[in-house]
Amino acid sequence: MPTAMTVALAAGLLTATVPTARAAAGATLPFTSVEAESAITTGTRIGPDHTQGTLASEASGRQAVRLNSGQRVEFTAPRAANALNVAYSVPDGQSGSLNVYVNGTRLAKTIAVTSKYSYVDTGWIAGARTHHFYDNARLLLGQNVQAGDKVALEATNAQVTVDVADFEQVAGAASQPAGSVSVTSKGADPSGQGDSTQAFRDAIASAQGGVVWIPPGEYRLTSSLGGVQNVTLQGAGNWHSVVRSSRFIDQSSSSGGVHIKDFAVIGEVTERVDSNPDNFVNGSLGPNSSVSGMWLQHLKVGLWLMGNNDNLVVENNRFLDMTADGLNLNGNARGVKVRGNFLRNQGDDALAMWSLNAPDIGSSFENNTITQPNLANGIAIYGGTDITVRNNLISDTNALGSGIAISNQKFMDPFHPLSGTITVDGNTLVRTGAMNPNWNHPMGALRVDSYDSAIEAQVKITNTTITDSPYSAFEFVSGGGRGLAAKNVTVDGATVRNTGTVVVQAETQGAATFRNVTATGVGAAGIYNCPYPAGSGPFTLTDGGGNSGWSSTWSDCSTWPQPGQSNPDPARNLAKGRPVTATGSQDVYTPGKAVDGDANSYWESGNNAFPQSLTVDLGSREAVRRLVLKLPPSSAWGARTQTVTVLGSTDGSNFSTVVGATGYRFDPATGNTVTIALPGGTDLRHLRLSVSANTGWPAAQFSEVEAYPTS
Repeated sequence: MPTAMTVALAAGLLTATVPTARAAAGATLPFTSVEAESAITTGTRIGPDHTQGTLASEASGRQAVRLNSGQRVEFTAPRAANALNVAYSVPDGQSGSLNVYVNGTRLAKTIAVTSKYSYVDTGWIAGARTHHFYDNARLLLGQNVQAGDKVALEATNAQVTVDVADFEQVAGAASQPAGSVSVTSKGADPSGQGDSTQAFRDAIASAQGGVVWIPPGEYRLTSSLGGVQNVTLQGAGNWHSVVRSSRFIDQSSSSGGVHIKDFAVIGEVTERVDSNPDNFVNGSLGPNSSVSGMWLQHLKVGLWLMGNNDNLVVENNRFLDMTADGLNLNGNARGVKVRGNFLRNQGDDALAMWSLNAPDIGSSFENNTITQPNLANGIAIYGGTDITVRNNLISDTNALGSGIAISNQKFMDPFHPLSGTITVDGNTLVRTGAMNPNWNHPMGALRVDSYDSAIEAQVKITNTTITDSPYSAFEFVSGGGRGLAAKNVTVDGATVRNTGTVVVQAETQGAATFRNVTATGVGAAGIYNCPYPAGSGPFTLTDGGGNSGWSSTWSDCSTWPQPGQSNPDPARNLAKGRPVTATGSQDVYTPGKAVDGDANSYWESGNNAFPQSLTVDLGSREAVRRLVLKLPPSSAWGARTQTVTVLGSTDGSNFSTVVGATGYRFDPATGNTVTIALPGGTDLRHLRLSVSANTGWPAAQFSEVEAYPTS
């Protein structure tokens, strides 16, 4: 990404700007967001914090403002507006309200706040904790405010944590299209008191090939709609026409031509039950359909799409407060375009393609703005052919989530792995990546994961900006722990700023080429290159030129770099304090004495039983270039020669000779120390010293065994 790309957060606005030569990342939004922590407050600012299960960790910018009853936060309006949406949290089991003040005058209207839709538990998901702390509530102010006006929120009857406020100028209600069939003409109740389900069904049946009109008002549906095809469902605007339904359309097939636009569907989903179709759309809209201008909230999933949805366009919608995914193309999605949408506070992947039963082909996620998915990824591509992820702006992922995941995790069969070309271009990732409690190590901002099968597709990652990742920028992993190859990857053009640990986190075998990747503010080292499991094969990182700021390599594969941690001393003793075993020992002279850092204590094998061996587990596969063997330095120890063979293993079972049997003289005149140079390329986890003779005592003896990565 050109260096002029900036993410403007200091002023409390989340925006992206780039030179006109490239499109900006993210959606064009009808509102402007202001962070509460950037506003004036009598409350308490919380965060920043990235710890799973904390209020601050789920907040936009990882910060928010906590208001006790009577305290307030005052925003400066960034634009002309007549409507306000607030992301907030209240303690579990409580409810209250926010008084609204404009330039010091309290409005008659208040914003109701509740914990009803928050605090979700998904115990069947490994690594999950109670999450989904925030909710969104909106209000038409009934007056216009101008840029620079003061808008204050005051907590009443509850402690309220305010995260962010969205200021919007909402247009008036649209007029009914000529020739359309109004749901009220079929008996729908715009007061929200009566059940309007049958009226909607009758209007759809009457308007085949035409438009069903949903006038301003609130409509309650008690069961889902089916048989929807060859029809447009249109409202007067998503602030004006509201449908209360937790299951709007549920159908396995459709002939298509369905167009849904310009109204809100707000559900009553308070928990995640995966067996329930508590979705705005569950199944198929059929080919050549569209969803646009919708406000979707308090559902399990916005759109869970199966069957034929060829050439579907999902654009310019808002997805808020789902307990699971915002949208999931669950196989067989061909030519689907998901673009220009805003997604906040999803309980799983915000946008996902999962190629189950049949591959998703030629589909794309483009120019979407995603913030605060609180249990998975911003965007996840699980298999599929010729997929595009372009110009998305993703921020503040939480547990179990990267900003973008390109993965062969199948979950179930029949699964269709990644194939063809996977294009990941022009994306901006802000504070993305998280600690994975199942792996007990972090997930990077952008992850390529050969979870259940090797990456055979061509993965092309271009023009990426990664800012303030709490851990790594690019991660290559085989999440199932089998060491499958993450290969055929090219990263061309990336700007990495203030990454917490490393730029490249390579944990499995494979290969990637990096070109024109620049990094500043790297927390620990440029590269962590420690494929797992040991011996599975190397990860080859090819420098294609134009890279800068991340040439160093983390030197200790037995430890995970922590944010801001210095690189371990490359001259350190790899064997010190490591687990050690021996074929035998004498009295108190146990194997641990050989790696305890004290040259005056020692290991001694059983007597008159050569050969004897000592084996040290270095904890991970290491490049070892030099051994230092010691006996106690006291002159009471006479000079002696021990015949030693050096062996190594990457798995603890199969050992090979590194240095053949050689006599080494230990002499107190020279400190009773012997140095053994190992061949270049020595790479081992388990170091074994086999002793076949000792001229000074009928046993093997070492006071210290030291292993070094430098010669």
